[in-house]
Amino acid sequence: MRLLILEDDAQLGEALAAGLRQLDHAVDWFREGAQADAALGGAPYDALVLDLGLPDTDGLTWLRRWRQAGRSLPVLVLTARDGIEQRVAGLDGGADDYLIKPISIDELAARLRAMLRRTAGQAQAVWTHGALRYDPAARQVQWNGQPVELTGRELALLELLLLNPQRVMSRARLQEKLYDWSGGEPESNALEVYVHHLRRKIHPGIVRTVRGVGYALGPAGDAS
Repeated sequence: MRLLILEDDAQLGEALAAGLRQLDHAVDWFREGAQADAALGGAPYDALVLDLGLPDTDGLTWLRRWRQAGRSLPVLVLTARDGIEQRVAGLDGGADDYLIKPISIDELAARLRAMLRRTAGQAQAVWTHGALRYDPAARQVQWNGQPVELTGRELALLELLLLNPQRVMSRARLQEKLYDWSGGEPESNALEVYVHHLRRKIHPGIVRTVRGVGYALGPAGDAS
């Protein structure tokens, strides 16, 4: 997932970003709403973690603006405001989930996975595609019942393809999803290398090349 965090507390923001990056998510963290607003216009985020108590404009105000502007990405509110009225206001304002600080990275990641499953129409915790089984919580992949060892970036690419099983994704779009702005520009052939690794480790047909367009998930029926 490529995640956007809007949190003005420097210590917490750094901890959240570092913890989610350790789980191989691409993460951009900002401390001001205007920065996050600009970032939303420049990158395809999968979800947003939003603090409400911001120094400039209140987080709930930003959330309402984004929803009114038609931005539909899932938003998880992470705040110290624990009153019932505040929770109701957050959810009615457009939040998909509402959590009270403090929270562990493991629970935050689980909540984000659940939001993403709902958005993608993935009701099951374990995703299947023909002979492929992927457990995003355990970060485990099986092909024909046998475990497949993948690196974090390979897992991230596979997850992206599984979340968009009927869609051809351009090279540029995949790179935008896989890399945050903190790591600089990836190597020019990095994506092709990861695609090659998935084909070698899982099955040659697991990723389909659409010439001149990009990549897509291969047919579900090919398990040979």
